[in-house]
Formats: sequence, structure tokens, C-alpha cells
Amino acid sequence: MSVKINYSKIKISKSSSNLILFSNDEFRINALKKYLTNSEYNYINDLLKTSDLKKNLFIFEVNSKKKIVLLSIKKKLKSSDIEKLGAELYGRITSEKNSEYFIISDSVDTNYNNFLGYFLHGLKLKSYEFKKYKTKNKDKIISINITGNKNKPSNQTQLKFKALEEGTFYARDLVSEPGNILHPDEYAKRLVSLKKNGLKVNIYDEKKLKKLGMNALLGVGQGSIRGSYLVTMEWNGGKNNSKPLAFVGKGVCFDTGGYSLKPAKFMEDMTYDMAGSAAVVGLMKNLALRKAKVNAVGVVGLVENMVSGNAQRPGDIVKSYSGKTIEVLNTDAEGRLVLADALTFTEKKFKPKFIVDLATLTGAIIVSLGSEYAGLFSNDNNLSEKIFDAGEKVEEKVWRMPLHNNYDKLMNSKNADMQNINYVGGAGSTTAAQFLQRFIINKTPWAHLDIAGMAFSKYGGALNSGGATGFGVRLLNKLIEDNYE
Repeated sequence: MSVKINYSKIKISKSSSNLILFSNDEFRINALKKYLTNSEYNYINDLLKTSDLKKNLFIFEVNSKKKIVLLSIKKKLKSSDIEKLGAELYGRITSEKNSEYFIISDSVDTNYNNFLGYFLHGLKLKSYEFKKYKTKNKDKIISINITGNKNKPSNQTQLKFKALEEGTFYARDLVSEPGNILHPDEYAKRLVSLKKNGLKVNIYDEKKLKKLGMNALLGVGQGSIRGSYLVTMEWNGGKNNSKPLAFVGKGVCFDTGGYSLKPAKFMEDMTYDMAGSAAVVGLMKNLALRKAKVNAVGVVGLVENMVSGNAQRPGDIVKSYSGKTIEVLNTDAEGRLVLADALTFTEKKFKPKFIVDLATLTGAIIVSLGSEYAGLFSNDNNLSEKIFDAGEKVEEKVWRMPLHNNYDKLMNSKNADMQNINYVGGAGSTTAAQFLQRFIINKTPWAHLDIAGMAFSKYGGALNSGGATGFGVRLLNKLIEDNYE
């Protein structure tokens, strides 16, 4: 099922065109009389008198060829409420046989700026499905035609939302791909194609990574027949001399756990252990498409954590890019090893204004926060507050968790500078973040988002229909839009 939105001057047939109209929060439809025949108006008005008006929308079948969808615009709306209303409409009309609808933009009566833009954005986000590998895929197209003289989103607004949708959908596509298709070699190859969008893309392969001394990242991927990579994507849309905003993503394309092997049950879900990197890629594509007035860099570490005769062993010691040594006590605590090298490299090479990393890092964060909030860990209060506020606005929520020097002793090693897990137990997400913080060498403002509970949804959410969510793209876009452009 896909949605096509048209801004056209198609004439509406009074007898058979399916209409989408908006009323106030009490479903008073006096102002809509001009769009309806007398019989339609009386019929709908009578039904509303005996209906539950707490609902957001009604679908009225006024004859065998025509339906009228009526949505209420509630008071004190937030943009996320409007997006959810659009998503709710999509969920309802997909079960209908009709495939063409007309939104009367003149029926929108609200002071909320760009109501229809947010409404259609929510509808589009909800419509995403990953059907690439369905052999019998007869895609039904729902056509939404916007007609009227008022309240239409401007061309600039349409482009902004389209860029955000494309970035989010690209992230969802990457996460949805199976591990045999989107291994690190293929992933790196796909990122090169982003050059056509205006991004500067650099690929660091194993030879270059060895020369740089990124042994923590390389150790994770050494058991795979696939290569390991670090990929940088740069967007320069701001002033030439301004420091870039940096975003770093964990890209473990498949995670068996290595010799610290995961249970077989649900291991197939470990294709989404690269969702942090997908969010970074989707964000960078969005920034390029909408020509954001900001300098930004995305950095992703791409590896596959496999078992083989050459795989990393529990007890191995590696020297990271920072020069610090790590005792690998558990090969399934691999994401932090990838990020360790990526974080220090990003800080050293790009000297950014701040660094935000995203990773499906720990199962412990799901125990803490479920699938409602991502865990936020940070060394900077100002950056944390901005991320929190952005998350609230777009319904990609985060909750700040503690960092403290007292946790460091849990990650200290007898044989190296540190170990990659806390063997004492407890505080799994915090000790992982505490580990990462050691690789921010120059006190750059930094935030870590543990998105393990947010990257994938088996049951769907308000703005997605199940599967990959693309969490992080809209959150970080809002962070940039509100504070740095």
C-alpha cells in the first residue's frame, strides 16, 4: 500500500468524489455545508447527534460510490498531534475499497501554522512498508488530491517534509534489509551513491583502518569474510568556518555475539543492530535534500560480528585509535568497541561543535525504558536539554540517564586500561555509556542515545506500521532545525 499526494486542479464530481473534510473539535459542520449536498449534510448531521464525538474521525458512506471522511481539529494542538491524525486517517482508509480521495483544504479552520503539512507528513510516515522481497506484490496506490485555495503547504514546506520522509524511509529501508544483502561491503557501496545528493563521502577500508590504528573496530569484524569500514559523510551548508555538528552511528550489520554467542531465538532480529548508523545516514540524506543551512558530518562504523577461526576471543586485548587499551571480556559487547574508535576519530578529525552517537547498544535500556524512550547519556546539560525538547516535539522521546565517575571502577581492567563489560552486574546501559565517554578525549559536548528499544517495532506505532522505525532521523533534524540553523 502506498500513498500518492497530488496538488492539482482536478474537478470534483458531486456524486462520486470521496471527500476529506475538517470540522471543529465538537464536529459542528455548519461551515461545511457548501461542500455537501443538502441530503448529505442532513444525513451526516443526524448521525453525528447519536455518535461518540470523542473520536477523531468518522467515515460516512453517503451512496454506493461516495464516502465522506470527517476529521475534527482539536484545541491546543501540537505538531505531533496533527501528524498522528494524518496517520490515523491512513490506517482507516487502507481498509476501504476506495483508492482516491479529495482533501478540501479550505475546510481547515485553525490558527495552527502549516496544519496540512504536518497532517500529510504523518499520513506519509504511517504509509511506509518494506515489500522489496515480496514476489506477489500488487501495490495498491491511494491517491490523495489536495484541492482548494487556502491552507495548502508552500512549495518550500512540501520540499522540507519530502526530504524528511525520504531520509526516514531510507533509514527504515537500510534497517529492514536482511543480513545476507546488507553486509558491510554492500552498505559501504550504497553510501557512495549519496554523493549525488551533494554529500562528500569518504570510505575507510580495512587497509586504511589498520594504518590509522582502529583496532577496536577492526577486532569486531575480523571473524567475518566481509570487510570492515568507517564511512564519513559531510554536508557543508553553513558558514565555511563554522564547526560541524557530528553524528556517529553503530553499524553492526549482523550480530551473532561472536564467541559470546547469542541465543538462537530472535537472533534473526540482529539485522537491525545497525539502526544507529541508519539513523545517521537518513539524517545526512535529509539535510542534503533540504539543503540545510548547517555544517554537519555523519560517521558510521560498519562491521559484521561473526564466529570463525579468525574471530575475536574473550580475553583479547586491543589498542584503540585513542591509544587506550581494551580487554574484550565479552565479544557480544561489540558496539561500544566500534563506537570507541569512531568517536575519537570524529572528535580528532572534525573538531565538531558537539557529537551525538546513536546505537542499539544494550538490552538493559529496554528493561529500563521499554519501547517508549531512548536512553540519553551526556556530558553536557545544554545539549541534553535541546535533545530532550526536540524529542518531545516529534514524539521521538528520550530520557536522561546517569553518568558518574563512580561507575568507572566497574569498567577498569587488571590487564588493560579498561574492560568492555561490567562483570559485577547491574547498570548495563550506564556502564556502557561510561565506557564510551572515555573516548571523548577533548571534552567535546557529547550525547549518547541508546536506541535498542526504539529502532524496531514488531507491532507498529503511531507513525509507523511495524518493523523499522527510522528513530533518530526526525529527532536530530528537529534538534538542528530549532537550534543550529
